[in-house]
Amino acid sequence: MCGIIGILGADPAAPRLVQALKLLEYRGYDSAGVATLENGAISRRRAAGKLVNLERELAEAPLAGISGIGHTRWATHGAPTTANAHPHATDKVAIVHNGIIENFRALREELIRAGHRFTSETDSEVIAHLITDYLDKGQKPEQAAISAVRRLEGAFGIAVLFAGDEDILVGARKGSPLAVGLGDGEMFLGSDAIAVSPFTQRVMFLEEGDIAVLSRAKVKVLDASGQLAERQVHIFAGGAAAAEKGNHRHFMQKEIYEQPETTGRTITRYVNAYEERVEMPNLDGVDLNSDSAIIIGCGTAHYAGRVAEYWLEQVSGIAVETDIASEFRYRKPAVGKKSFGVFVSQSGETADTLAALRYCKENGLKTLAVVNVPESTIWREADARLPTLAGPEIGVASTKAFTAQLSALAALSIAVGRARGTLSSQEEGRLVHALMETPRLITDALACEPEIEVIAQELAQARDVLYLGRGVHYPIALEGALKLKEISYIHAEGYAAGELKHGPIALIDEHTPVVVVAPHDALFEKTLSNMQEVNARGGKLIVITDGAGAVACADIAKHIIMVPTCDPFIAPLVYSVPIQLLAYLTAVHKGTDVDQPRNLAKSVTVE
Repeated sequence: MCGIIGILGADPAAPRLVQALKLLEYRGYDSAGVATLENGAISRRRAAGKLVNLERELAEAPLAGISGIGHTRWATHGAPTTANAHPHATDKVAIVHNGIIENFRALREELIRAGHRFTSETDSEVIAHLITDYLDKGQKPEQAAISAVRRLEGAFGIAVLFAGDEDILVGARKGSPLAVGLGDGEMFLGSDAIAVSPFTQRVMFLEEGDIAVLSRAKVKVLDASGQLAERQVHIFAGGAAAAEKGNHRHFMQKEIYEQPETTGRTITRYVNAYEERVEMPNLDGVDLNSDSAIIIGCGTAHYAGRVAEYWLEQVSGIAVETDIASEFRYRKPAVGKKSFGVFVSQSGETADTLAALRYCKENGLKTLAVVNVPESTIWREADARLPTLAGPEIGVASTKAFTAQLSALAALSIAVGRARGTLSSQEEGRLVHALMETPRLITDALACEPEIEVIAQELAQARDVLYLGRGVHYPIALEGALKLKEISYIHAEGYAAGELKHGPIALIDEHTPVVVVAPHDALFEKTLSNMQEVNARGGKLIVITDGAGAVACADIAKHIIMVPTCDPFIAPLVYSVPIQLLAYLTAVHKGTDVDQPRNLAKSVTVE
């Protein structure tokens, strides 16, 4: 998650911007920059690499001005170069941006035809030029920013600084968090409360779709419909540590809501949006044109691997074996030399997964790590690595790390399909385009929380819960059951829907909630038959589906959780959101320790 800071201050802005960016280093980044208004004109300093490089630039060429914006960037669209570092600017506007602008190509082409010249490879630069275009057409700064934001598609957090106007800073949030810090004659804007914590204890969190217009005297917030809105001001007397959860009740809830940003950051790490193709990093001898692949993980990471098993086999035709790390090496598996191993771990320290990796290396297999923590043991010992850019995950029950793993594995599946010649460039473009839509669709899926809240109150009374799914959604059902067990302590099991009548149907009666993951895809009619079987035996159906699916099962489902219609390829990412919220809200109603459930550890470093 890139870091954002904006300041309308009374003191020199540049040192304060750097101070705030240092607090955001935990998010990970590979370039940084600041912009201030000097005598009304926009001046920038940017540098690739760590903040020390930016500080060196500022020492050699200091920036004056008391209004400014800053950014730490993890390279997505475009390499980690100074030219691609934020802020991006024209002579009238400077912007910093987190997230993905899905329609940047169309906007960029439109603006180039209108005479705008671009200097970076990023999607973000289009925002500065689009706002400038509206300014050139006579709109005032506030309206120009609003007009531009209304045309952006995707998930984003944005801060905008205007040349010639020392007393306006505009922020916009859609799927990427933003916080406003209220000072004494000063205003601040940050990607989280930690960013503004050195300057104020009074923090206001923007809600989905909000646009905030800041001056030193006040904050005006417009909601997603353009209406004036009031947002609660929170007091964080404990500074940055107290602010870390923001306005969320638990870290798990915060991390669920970070997923538009974290999936976006991971997806754009592997996607060239201009060419609509996947670009893998140096894989150090891992041959994607292999005969087979082995995917190893534990718990949630194992279920991510099982989703990838479906993707890889369907997209590339490669033979895939998935296994639980703790079982893998004890059965002394035969590993083919024309294969490669994929090892999935949030921490990169999971003992069983590490042991499986070492076993494969000893038997001549090339290894690829899908890991969230750089320089962890699995990261270091693998031949190659695909980072999942989820940032620190505090909640023991994994949420954003899971969808980041799925994001990286989806990109890998496309890359393998291309390497094996089973995926045309047109089909690759379609899948990449679908991936790019994921953050926005996850944002839309988060809107189902109020209806899930009602369902969770009932689910909290259950003793046993079944989860069903078909095809690629069978592992999502398994993950849903695991989440419920982990944090609510309710017994839950996930099953392939087609296996229902081979035993599990004996458990169903009028006291048994059955959660069904059922997008209206090619397998929906078969899943609907299983739902009919549950309904006939009095089971309480909770169906997670889209609009077409909701119509088809309206007469048998007790509850329907509506998810936005999406490409089947990315559906596992989108459908992960409601199963996480269902577990979380059920646990909240039961009063359990959501972030630190009993008997569990975040990183399992022993067998």
